[in-house]
Order: sequence, then structure tokens, then C-alpha cells
Amino acid sequence: MNASAARNLPALLLGLREEGFSGTVRVAGTPGGTLHLRDGLVGAIETPGAPTATSALLTSGRIGDEAWLAACAAQRDADLLGERLVADKLVGAAELEVICMAAVFDAAFAMSLGAPGSWELAGREPTLLARPGVEPRQLTEETTRRIALLGRLWGPPGELARVRPISAAQDAEGPLSGRHRDILNQVNGRRTARDLAFALGRGLYAVMLDLVRMETLGFLRWETPTAPGGRPSTAPRVPPRRTPAAGPPPAPSRTEPLPRRMPRGGEKGG
Repeated sequence: MNASAARNLPALLLGLREEGFSGTVRVAGTPGGTLHLRDGLVGAIETPGAPTATSALLTSGRIGDEAWLAACAAQRDADLLGERLVADKLVGAAELEVICMAAVFDAAFAMSLGAPGSWELAGREPTLLARPGVEPRQLTEETTRRIALLGRLWGPPGELARVRPISAAQDAEGPLSGRHRDILNQVNGRRTARDLAFALGRGLYAVMLDLVRMETLGFLRWETPTAPGGRPSTAPRVPPRRTPAAGPPPAPSRTEPLPRRMPRGGEKGG
């Protein structure tokens, strides 16, 4: 299809699904990312905004570095690496499928929090894939659902992604789960939700949900945001939120779950 004719990224992905496109969609912006498609299905997304399936497997210690390198050496085609990991009994087939699919949804969510950018189609790049892949419409709908849920629980997810939590566990009451304890061990007042996700090898969305829950329980609070140039902001310590009201939940702050297309160099917007 004519990539420049698509009005936004979800529309582009739907068109590529109809064509059975295999290759990559490179999206500019912050954080931007690369979507890997096989037969029009999204098999993987790499973005600076969220850990990949590879990061989840290695950072969490699910697979050791030496075993990973040995599997990569034995299977040069990264598209088939997952089958090798299962054959070597480094991870179960069902578990690997869950990890790879979760990474796709998490990366799409992370990309939705940043500034939109242009895109371009490119050739196939081998990578660890979710099998068989995710339908573009399902990816868009789930991203929208996640944005809406965080919007109801806390406020604009883009703001939550930027705040830096500080431990307040000494003032909290009640038991602390192992998952929440792992987060507190990484909290230092400088790390954002994204930093915590990479440090733990966990999904950004899951970490953000945990942060909201932990604040509610009193285990953490938010660091004062820093203004551009490194000077402390005069904004309140806790970012403003929407107050839940009776009736239907408020709509998410973004109606487009993935970045819009922006005009390329030299073109006029319109």
C-alpha cells in the first residue's frame, strides 16, 4: 500500500494486514520504535519506551546469559530463536508465547504515551517474535483500553510515565507483596516508571499499575517534577488528577492509541 496515504499508524497497520505485509514499520518520535510484521501481523515491537521480550527473559533471570548466547549461536535466524529456546528447554512454549505477546502490547502502549512522528516501511529484520502475531485491530483496542484504565485510576498516563516515585514504606500500613517490594528496592527518587520497568524486566504498563496501587496503599509518593534545565519545578509534589465522578468513566486523553503520521521533510501539513 501507499504508506504516505494512511491517515494514522493504526490505519496503516490495518492496510498492511490486508496485504499480508512482511517487513518493518519504523516510527519516528519520542519514544518511537520499530514494528516487526509477518504476514500483516505484529510479531514484535522494539522501542526505547518499554522492555522487549528478550529483555524480559534476560533481566528477570528467566534465561541466563550463557544459555542465551549458546542458543543464539545455534540458531542464527532470530525469527526462529524462540523455537530453539523451547527445544533447549530454557523456557516453556506457553510461557514464551505469553512473554512475547505481552511485550508487543506493552511496547504499543509505551509508544502511545509519546509524541507522534512520521513512519517509513522497510525490509524484514529477524527478531524474537510472538507467534503467530497480533492483529492490528486488537493491538489498537487494547492500547486504548489501557490508556482509559490508567486515566480513570490516576490521570493522564503520559504524566504518570514522567513522575519519579519516592519510597514512603516507613509510613505505610499493611503487608507488602513481593512484587511491590521489588519495585521499592529500585525506587530512588530519580527513576521513572520506564526506568523501573527496564531495571526489573517487567512491562511498563504493569509497573505503572503497581505504582498507582502502591501510592494508594501509602508505600510511595511522587518526587517534585524537574523543570527543563534541571531546576526544581514549582509544581505541586503530586501531579493534578481527574477526580472520579459518578456515571460513565471519562474518555482517555488520547483518542489515537498509536502515533499519528506527521508530514515528512519538505511536505506541507494538511
